[in-house]
Amino acid sequence: MDATSPVGALLLCRTVPDAVRPVAQLLREPLLLAPAGPGWSVLVPEGEPWQGGRRARAGEGERAEPVDRVLGGWATALAVGSTWPVLALWWDGDRAGYTLASGFRRPVGYVWLADGTPAGEDEAMRTFADRLGLDPVLDVQSLEALTRPDPDADARARLRGLLAVLTRTGLALPAGLDAGEDWENAERVEWPGWRDAVRVDLGAVESSRLGPWVRGPRARALAGAQLAAGLPLALWGAARRSGGWAFAGVLLMAHGALGLAYDRVREGRPGGE
Repeated sequence: MDATSPVGALLLCRTVPDAVRPVAQLLREPLLLAPAGPGWSVLVPEGEPWQGGRRARAGEGERAEPVDRVLGGWATALAVGSTWPVLALWWDGDRAGYTLASGFRRPVGYVWLADGTPAGEDEAMRTFADRLGLDPVLDVQSLEALTRPDPDADARARLRGLLAVLTRTGLALPAGLDAGEDWENAERVEWPGWRDAVRVDLGAVESSRLGPWVRGPRARALAGAQLAAGLPLALWGAARRSGGWAFAGVLLMAHGALGLAYDRVREGRPGGE
């Protein structure tokens, strides 16, 4: 985390970059992707997408959207339908915090004020540890310390403390990331167009352990659940003018519709070819 940046964000995915890439492409955002230790990947918004607590590309007169809301939507969109959790870390001039998204479960998060004052629920830390498979004693003790008053720790120091706990799981942020410099082994995640994105996404899923869920009755049930969950989420995000949550709902519906179409096409081909 760049100590000089007033607003910033990054996404940590508990899987390898090859698994993150096809899903991250669907966000259609300029991102940099790199490995972040064994079994971890990091996504960072490329360039300067955050200005004054709002998205730089927000149009004239458009309502500003806080960085935590946007990152929460992105994390949810990435985690939906995946077998790995996504942790969004964000900070601005007033607060810092995290959002952890994992599958269809309700995201969990915590917030600290700029001076480091805890402004979240202690239960969130225990849920955080459980979903990431952290040590229920040592790691939870370290996390709970971050929820107690500490006059010497500001909000970003709290985030660094959180990252220190995750290093025990193998997390290692790329060199240069803290300084805001270019870092090694980073690649740009580019939008390949809908046709290639769908082909890569479905191909990756079918060849994974989720393959049985791509075709047949279970695939149709999963697609139906995604459609059913996506519609109210998209409407809720639109009502609250939250582009991140609205996008997560739209992405859910898109996955559901594509799942039904893919199952029908595959079942209609000789031998499933």
